[in-house]
Amino acid sequence: MRSSRPKPLHLLCGRAMVLYVLDALDDCQVDRAVVVVGHGAERVTKKLVDAAPGAPLEFVEQSVQRGTGDAVGVALTAFSAEELDAAEADILVLPGDTPLLRSSTIAELVRVHRETDSACTLLTATIADPTGYGRVVRGRDDRVERVVEHSDATDAELAIREVNTSIYCFRASVLGPALRRLSPQNAQGEYYLTDVIEVLSSAGYRVSAVVADDAAETSGVNDRLQLASAEAELRRRTNEAWMRRGVTMVDPLRTYIDATVELAADVTIFPDTMLQGRCVIGAGVELGPNTRLVDCEVGAGAVVENTVGRKATVGERAVVGPFAVLESGSAIPADARPGSFYTASSK
Repeated sequence: MRSSRPKPLHLLCGRAMVLYVLDALDDCQVDRAVVVVGHGAERVTKKLVDAAPGAPLEFVEQSVQRGTGDAVGVALTAFSAEELDAAEADILVLPGDTPLLRSSTIAELVRVHRETDSACTLLTATIADPTGYGRVVRGRDDRVERVVEHSDATDAELAIREVNTSIYCFRASVLGPALRRLSPQNAQGEYYLTDVIEVLSSAGYRVSAVVADDAAETSGVNDRLQLASAEAELRRRTNEAWMRRGVTMVDPLRTYIDATVELAADVTIFPDTMLQGRCVIGAGVELGPNTRLVDCEVGAGAVVENTVGRKATVGERAVVGPFAVLESGSAIPADARPGSFYTASSK
């Protein structure tokens, strides 16, 4: 199974947003992950590589942004003809700005795609206000006939509340030929990937749809307000997962933990604590309140309160704070008690 995702990059909770989308592919046994980059390609590629060192990512550049259909066409250049013609090969296409997408939702999309032997299966959502979204037009036997972009829709089509989420599973062998039949004759003058749906349907192929149980998880992030909303939901999921694994949070709503942080069992986190980057926290540690650690390592049994630290190490059973500053490269020895208003610097 292959995947490509032609959407812009944002950062979310200290992590590249597209990495959350990649995480959602964990249950789908993806063979290769191809990321389409456009504006600021070099910067975006570097951020992704830095954020996920060692991740099996491949990059292709869409040098001129001519629409989502063109972006997927660029992505296909990463694959050989043999890969694309393989009878069992499927291609997942996902936008890079949907960090709330769950693995189970993608797995269900793939399951339905294969069980129905469809040329394409798209993930849809039913929303109260579909303004701006492409509408899903169904025909005989409830099959999908086409997707109409909002700017090109008739009044009757604008009344449809089922919308396209830009998340698809394609049979690899039919995607390339269908893309070559696209035309930029539309309101935006672009090659719409959504037009592939009508191309395949008109050619007699089956096009299916899976309606997302929770429309919110398919939402894209296009502004700072949506970004804050997505961050809040991801924070809730992250905190819930850690608490189920034995971490105590006195106030989860005031606790901020990056997805890259590692916590041992029986850690206690007090309110207004923020753990960012690649922090590693040992068993039985107490953190906070009012503590921010970035890329720090805290040994088992240590206590760190009212402290700011970056790329620092705290030894086992040490007591740091209140009102301590741990500068980059500093280290607090095991069992140390440096006291209040302490500043540690590297030597």
